[in-house]
Amino acid sequence: MGKRHKGRILAFQALYAWDTQRTLGTADTKEQALKDLLDFPWAEKEDSAGDFSRLLVAGAVENIKAVDTIIRKHLVNWDFSRLTSVDRALLRLSVYELLFKTAPPSVVIDEAIEISREYGTDDSYRFINGVLDGITKSMQAGNLQA
Repeated sequence: MGKRHKGRILAFQALYAWDTQRTLGTADTKEQALKDLLDFPWAEKEDSAGDFSRLLVAGAVENIKAVDTIIRKHLVNWDFSRLTSVDRALLRLSVYELLFKTAPPSVVIDEAIEISREYGTDDSYRFINGVLDGITKSMQAGNLQA
C-alpha cells in the first residue's frame, strides 16, 4: 500500500471519528480536540503517511463549511443529512483534496472509489463517483473555486 493511499485512509478514519463523535466542541476546546484527533493512535508513529493524513484532516476541518457547501450543491435528489457517516467523511476528504489540489482529480476520485469499496455500502462507490465527478466538472468549467 502506498504512503499517500495509507494517508488517505487514516484521514478518512479521522474525519469519520470527528463526525460521528462530534470531537470538536466549543471554541475553548477546539485546538486540543483537533490535536487529539490528529494523534492517530491507530497509526504507526514516525510515518510519512501520518503526516500527509494530518495535513488532509486539518485542512478539511478548517474548511469544513466551504467543503460541506460544495457537497450540498452537488447532491442530486439527496439531502446532506441522509449521507452515511462513511460517505460524508469520504466526500469531505475528497472535496478538500480537489479544492486544494493535493493530487490530480482522477487520482482523488480513484482513491475515493477504492476506499468506499472497502468501507462503504455496496453502492457507495457509485454514489461517491457521481458526486465527485460532478464537482470536478464544475471546477473544470470554472463554476467552482476554493
